[in-house]
Amino acid sequence: MILPAVLLLLGVLTAVVGPRLLARADWPDREPVVALWAWQCVIAAVLLCCALSMTFSAAAAWRAVGGHVFTGAPVAVVEAYTLGTAGAWAHVTAVVLACGGLWSGAMLVREIARAHARRRARRAELRRRAPLLPGEEPGSDRLVVLEGDRPDAWCLPGSPPQLVVTTAALQRLKGRQLDAVLAHERGHARARHDWLLHCSSALADGFPQVPVFSAFRDEMHRLVELAADDTASRRFGRLTTALALVELNEDRGIFGPCPTAQAHVPARVHRLLTPGDRLPPSRRLRLTAVASLVPALPVLVAFLPGLRALG
Repeated sequence: MILPAVLLLLGVLTAVVGPRLLARADWPDREPVVALWAWQCVIAAVLLCCALSMTFSAAAAWRAVGGHVFTGAPVAVVEAYTLGTAGAWAHVTAVVLACGGLWSGAMLVREIARAHARRRARRAELRRRAPLLPGEEPGSDRLVVLEGDRPDAWCLPGSPPQLVVTTAALQRLKGRQLDAVLAHERGHARARHDWLLHCSSALADGFPQVPVFSAFRDEMHRLVELAADDTASRRFGRLTTALALVELNEDRGIFGPCPTAQAHVPARVHRLLTPGDRLPPSRRLRLTAVASLVPALPVLVAFLPGLRALG
């Protein structure tokens, strides 16, 4: 039975080719939302290839598993998968991939647990520094202002999400720049970008030697910021959003010659000031459709022997 090997090879091919195609394309910075979807489809395809390969390997290795996988399937379909020809490799493949799946789940649970712990600690600190006034009820759009010498603004994910801005930011931001910053943070909250960051970090931390997962994490951190920038710029203008970014970050050495942890900010400002034309709606739709077909390919490969047997 060669189907598990074919699926694994397809997963490796997707993991190698997908990121390279996206890196060479000229549209991800212009359409970050479409690029986010394309990256998710690539990762979903890789994970699907591994999951399907594990399933068919286990079905070939253990008769009981095969009986559950092919419950109710016609005899011709079961024979098309040639389960009886499996060797010792099927046991090894199934066990290794199952361990990888369990490890991925454990890393995701750990990442979510750490995120919840950080969120609880930050909300507790926020309540300590900015307690509710007597009779005040927390609302979904409540904006908290904190005393601080460093201009900053952020959103605490949760239900409801919490917008926070420092007094230094209020002093630095002029005109509608504050509105642009808040729109940026609300864009993160509405799109639930925190979940994308958690999932990408879990995969990258769990499998640090797999380049596609590291690239996925890095691109998620970059693209979610571009998408939120676009959300703010559509309402308040690109110049206003770019100036707000400069005001918030110019004291952190980001725009100097030495790179920092937030070296992507100058590129974001440049993108806002020299925007490229958006893709036509028809091309955005085509790119979205093509990306959606990527995770469908492993499913088609997995069911192809059965479909041929029925045909």
